[in-house]
Amino acid sequence: MQQNTNLKTQENIEQKFSSLDIKYEEEHALAWYRMNAHPRPCFTPNIIAEMLDWFDEIIRKPENSSIKYLVMGSNTPNIFCLGGDLKLFLHFIKNNQREKLYQYDVECLKAVYQMYTGLGKGLTTIALVQGDALGGGLEGALANDVIIAEKSAKMGLPDILFNLFPGAGAYNFLSKKVGFLQAEKMVLGGKLYTAQEMFDLGVVDILVEDGEGEAAVYNYIKKENRQRNGIKAFKEAKRIINNVSFEELLDAAQIWADAAMSLGDKDLRMMERLVRRQSALVAR
Repeated sequence: MQQNTNLKTQENIEQKFSSLDIKYEEEHALAWYRMNAHPRPCFTPNIIAEMLDWFDEIIRKPENSSIKYLVMGSNTPNIFCLGGDLKLFLHFIKNNQREKLYQYDVECLKAVYQMYTGLGKGLTTIALVQGDALGGGLEGALANDVIIAEKSAKMGLPDILFNLFPGAGAYNFLSKKVGFLQAEKMVLGGKLYTAQEMFDLGVVDILVEDGEGEAAVYNYIKKENRQRNGIKAFKEAKRIINNVSFEELLDAAQIWADAAMSLGDKDLRMMERLVRRQSALVAR
């Protein structure tokens, strides 16, 4: 009977969401959510809204109480997530809609913070990076407890190339993993890193060969289940010691929005070129 209920729930979710593919695996206490954003694999307003809706369902619905692991992935070949919706940024900036730009960032931060806090339920959040994770895409991955990456993946924060900084917590989360100086270097450098380089820096937790990412997720879950009580308690203590508050993310978002509205024509042309590159990546 329980199995039928779960299948019905999953069917309803598949009908509800257009930018997320949801899959439950009761035997592993696991829920996958794979991004399928349109027209580019970036954090569109629709995909952020669907993430928040789904997170809320997990929190509220009794049938989801057995979930212990959330895995974030992508359905787009060779791309995890290309970050913020730069085309939308351009629209808001050119039309002097600062508040709408800020509110977009706030919604992104709500989703990121849910990942960071394990939905307030002590869930273990895992990012499976099987392709490019750029800008906000990397920030989304960083908000998870564990980053598993395949070797061909590339990651970076290109925002400085159009005279901005990443506005969804990159510095906050990176500084907890690699220290303040290295985090600043990565934010202001605009460099594209290989998965191996990110593993060597301590950003990626588990590095595997291409095609082995999903197996690595199951292996990690099996390992954590043997020591889950201790690991869960340690994570809670770690968040207290290395806390990232939602308020500090919001404060930084205000600065980010003001800086975005101050971008010049040269910066906006660079942003337009990056939008075209994003579109070209999808068309490959």
